Amino acid sequence: MANSMRAIRTRIRSIETTRQITLSMRMVSASKLRRSQLAWNSLKEYDKVSRDILSGVCTSAKADKIPLLKAREVRRVCYVLFLGSRGLCGGYNQQLLRFARAMLDADSREKELVVVGRWGREQVAQLHQEVLRRFDTFADTPNPEEGRELADFLLQRYLDGACDEIVLVYQQFISVLTQEPTSLKLLPMKPKESEAPLRDLIFEPDAETLLQKLSDLVLHNAVYAAMLEAQTGEHAARMTAMTAATDNTEELIAKLSLELNHARQSAITTEISEIVGGANALEKK
Repeated sequence: MANSMRAIRTRIRSIETTRQITLSMRMVSASKLRRSQLAWNSLKEYDKVSRDILSGVCTSAKADKIPLLKAREVRRVCYVLFLGSRGLCGGYNQQLLRFARAMLDADSREKELVVVGRWGREQVAQLHQEVLRRFDTFADTPNPEEGRELADFLLQRYLDGACDEIVLVYQQFISVLTQEPTSLKLLPMKPKESEAPLRDLIFEPDAETLLQKLSDLVLHNAVYAAMLEAQTGEHAARMTAMTAATDNTEELIAKLSLELNHARQSAITTEISEIVGGANALEKK
């Protein structure tokens, strides 16, 4: 019985240590989530306005001379997969990998893969697609320079003709509890029809230069926004996972404490029975 109580106490101490770790990770993830979500929310409105301006200008100027806006025959597709930087975030990465695998298997065209994130080199190998380049040195909350580095690389691949279409694959942030895998065609761009077309514009220096600058701006905004949204989802998923883990440790500690109390009561009852039995034996003698 003593050995059983000692084992229960040892297990409780071990679980309490685990609880401290998961609680700390939850607090760290919550802090990172606030930072990345603030940066993403700030960029979303800017990205929306820049897209609206591009759409409005496209209705008043010819866009067929701009490489990023001109559609061409698609022979090779570049998929950009935004994975997490580390694990312990529930099914965040595995869910995205299943979505990416389904997309790659369904696409019969030539493909290349660019991976953003440090997690899962072995798991990415299961996609059976050679990784062209891996960006795995970005911070937990990427800065604009890191977004520009990735955007410039993709832009150069497209302008050089190495690929004819670029698709971003990442987790869309729905809420803190929900992230949904999604894909976004980055290039070639297809501006939406403007609800309020801009008419009678005077371009300075000229329409072609303005469209070139606007398309570059929208491209960099889209890449950086996808990075921030993916990181926001990862932090949210990890915070949710660590919250659940902390709750589980508390339930397990309560269960083991109850089991320890039962064992202690049983030991006391046994000792009392032995004392009473010994006293009775002495009286008979």
